[in-house]
Amino acid sequence: MSESRLNAYRIMWLFVFFDLPTQTKTERRHAAQFRKALEKDGFSMMQYSVYVRHCASKENMLVHMNRVRKSMPPAGYTSMLSVTDKQYGEILNFWGKIERAKPETPQQLEFF
Repeated sequence: MSESRLNAYRIMWLFVFFDLPTQTKTERRHAAQFRKALEKDGFSMMQYSVYVRHCASKENMLVHMNRVRKSMPPAGYTSMLSVTDKQYGEILNFWGKIERAKPETPQQLEFF
């Protein structure tokens, strides 16, 4: 088995999914602090309540999982999912069409 293939199973990706209450000012503050803590720890936002982080190894992933646990707000629902680099590479993403503004003058038509 090649070294690159072995690395595909050792390198990990950590996903954090959450649904936090935001009814009160305190709850909104806790939710904002949690998102900021995730970003400070190297997570990137995939969607508003879905963050992902690359981890060089399973041991490194465990460090980040503990950091997430320590920064979780007192209320709400948080889940973590770990996947290998190989599994992450098999994710299919789909985006809708990007709409462009329609040209208003004949001169603008030349650029399209």
